[in-house]
Amino acid sequence: MNNQSIQNAAIRTIRSEAASVAGLEAYVNEDFISAVVAIAGSRGRLVVSGVGKSAIIAQKIVATLNSTGSPAIFMHAADGIHGDLGMVQEHDIVMLLSKSGESPEIKVLVPLIKNFGNLLIGMSGSWQSFLARQSAIFLNTTVAEEACPNNLAPTSSTTAQMVMGDALAIALMELKGFGSADFARFHPGGALGKKLYLRVEQLYQAGEKPRVLPMASLNAVIMEITSKRLGATAVLEQDGTLVGIITDGDLRRMLEKDIDLKTVTAADIMSRQPKTIQAAALAIDALEEMRKKDISQLIVLEQKLYAGIIHLHDLIREGII
Repeated sequence: MNNQSIQNAAIRTIRSEAASVAGLEAYVNEDFISAVVAIAGSRGRLVVSGVGKSAIIAQKIVATLNSTGSPAIFMHAADGIHGDLGMVQEHDIVMLLSKSGESPEIKVLVPLIKNFGNLLIGMSGSWQSFLARQSAIFLNTTVAEEACPNNLAPTSSTTAQMVMGDALAIALMELKGFGSADFARFHPGGALGKKLYLRVEQLYQAGEKPRVLPMASLNAVIMEITSKRLGATAVLEQDGTLVGIITDGDLRRMLEKDIDLKTVTAADIMSRQPKTIQAAALAIDALEEMRKKDISQLIVLEQKLYAGIIHLHDLIREGII
């Protein structure tokens, strides 16, 4: 098998699975809507089950639902008929996944679930299958063929199941009005969570508030920037009014000029329209502002009062970037 053959096999697979996914649009029907409404209105959880490759897809669907605000748990179909059915509670909805809808474990599990009185949602690649006929709501994931050249290995069919599960999760999100604030509550760890909940006030060094008066000497400015190690200092009037900022870059540009350094004051060096951000703002908003203005620090304000400086390094340290 040469390189071109390898490439062709990969492209055929991608095109085959893409076509299978596109075909799912025809199956977003009244049953799909009924499934979304039922899950959204349930007082219990969604128990998702399957065997083989479908069990793996079921676990992924459960993970997506939980992270988007729809409580779900996974139950392996084989374990379900050997004791794990005890996890199914009175108000739970059960969704069974099976490519054929005829798996032995599914055939045993279906009547047990129906005897419990739980709503049964079936997801299968055959609308004439046992699972399809026995389900109160049926989600059709039929594909024309597998991407496997022998039309045997579950490929397009498992992709279709996963996409149908994603469609359920997103429809539920929108129906429930699940927004970024809700998402942040379920994703507090890692960079993703931090982008959604971490605020400027939690990052900037509150104890380090470099400041000088407008008439401060060049030496005083350099000492303040150096001692606070934030690469900048705010310039404040006696009453605390913010009038400017001096950064390392401002100092370098000033030193390139032919002027008497002994007479230079903070007012001569400062940028008079400092970029600011409120302490309560999200850290990701601070990053976007820095990127937009091509700067590495922002003055932090609490309402109108100077509170400190947030530096790009603070965001890097917390993994926001």
